[in-house]
Amino acid sequence: MKILLSSLLLINFLFSQNSVVRQFSKAFADVAEKAKPAVVTIITDKIVSLSQYEDFGFFFYQPGQPRQKEFKTNAIGSGVIIDSKKGYILTNNHVIDDMDGIKVKLFDKREFEATIIGTDPKTDLAVLKIEANDLIDISLGNSDEARVGEWVMAVGSPFSENLSHTVTTGIISALGRSNIMNSQSYEDFIQTDAAINPGNSGGALISMDGKLIGINTAIATGGYEKSNRGVGFAIPSNMVKRIMSDLIDKGFVTRAWLGVFIQELDSETAKGLNIKTRNGALITDVVDGGPAEEGGIQEGDVIIAFNDQLISDPSNLKNVVSLTPPNTKNRVKVIRDGSKQIVEVVLAELPDEVQNFSVRDKVRSNEFGLQLKEITDSLQKKYNLEDSNALVVTKIDKDGEAYSKGIREGDIVKRVGTEKVETVKAFKRLIDKSREKGTLLLLVKKPNGGSKFYTLKF
Repeated sequence: MKILLSSLLLINFLFSQNSVVRQFSKAFADVAEKAKPAVVTIITDKIVSLSQYEDFGFFFYQPGQPRQKEFKTNAIGSGVIIDSKKGYILTNNHVIDDMDGIKVKLFDKREFEATIIGTDPKTDLAVLKIEANDLIDISLGNSDEARVGEWVMAVGSPFSENLSHTVTTGIISALGRSNIMNSQSYEDFIQTDAAINPGNSGGALISMDGKLIGINTAIATGGYEKSNRGVGFAIPSNMVKRIMSDLIDKGFVTRAWLGVFIQELDSETAKGLNIKTRNGALITDVVDGGPAEEGGIQEGDVIIAFNDQLISDPSNLKNVVSLTPPNTKNRVKVIRDGSKQIVEVVLAELPDEVQNFSVRDKVRSNEFGLQLKEITDSLQKKYNLEDSNALVVTKIDKDGEAYSKGIREGDIVKRVGTEKVETVKAFKRLIDKSREKGTLLLLVKKPNGGSKFYTLKF
């Protein structure tokens, strides 16, 4: 009797397990069936002129044959239909960048010439358009709800056109990955171990409810090889949604700008600032006249939340700010001198040339090789200063005239000529005023308390 009962329990267990596996398998098949018609193969070509290789022409033609003046190169990528009625297709910018021809091949093998609606190299996104009927699109999901460990499916055309609509599965390995492509990009990647290979770029990363939660963009390899090593990256759908909207409406992306320079908050810095958390973005400089300065953000502040959204690191802050509409008022939570404060900042539109803006509290003088900042609480602690209404030397070029005359980091600049100086703006004004004389006279106070006038030549 016991043997019979055990056998029945085992059979029941195996049947249940079989049923779970079948349901799991069916779920994957259902998602793939729904997603594949919305994914396209993008075939690009570029005409390359051989005129630049005239000295090496023997590589490109055979004796007795006409000399070839140009040739066509081809490349493969993927894309996702996100509006079936208007024919809009999402892909990566690097798939179509600087190409002479772009052709889209659908799941049903129809082919169409595509036009570029807009591109955004900083997020590596692009929107294409085709004139076609009976298209099938896919809905964008909420990537903020994605969790590490969830199953996902990647769909694209790895390596060649013959492998179009290849489906691979895996899990979300990590979220919020940055500094994968370059530091100038806006990156907040979903990392997955679903196989992504060359040609998959621009393809779909699908959640198990059949929603698009990412655009497959990059892979990490084991070195010089081009194949996937189980580490792929996708642009999250919530970032895609904002960029796509701008590209369709305007053909370019409008970004907001806070006007700060930021760095990671490591253990030593956090300890020095008497901060327990290691999350957030440490403000190292504030742009003169920028939104942050107008809102009262200061050097040494640590931004820990932006509009109640917690900030994990500088890349996270960069992404959150860039996706916030310009000219909007925002609540920024900072830690200043060990206590939390709320600062309201009205973001501005990101200037075309941010590097042309000066940084608040800082001046670099090519003539003299020194850098000055207005004294803050953190600088007072760093240099053990008693003064507050003056400028402190925070950097100095050892090859510059100021150093050769005896000025050092930590010195206090009290006057320019006979005029007292407390701000960088005033210092700049007095420099211009002194330029006519050909010399700059500075009254400098040393850490030991002694003061001395230094004459520097323009």
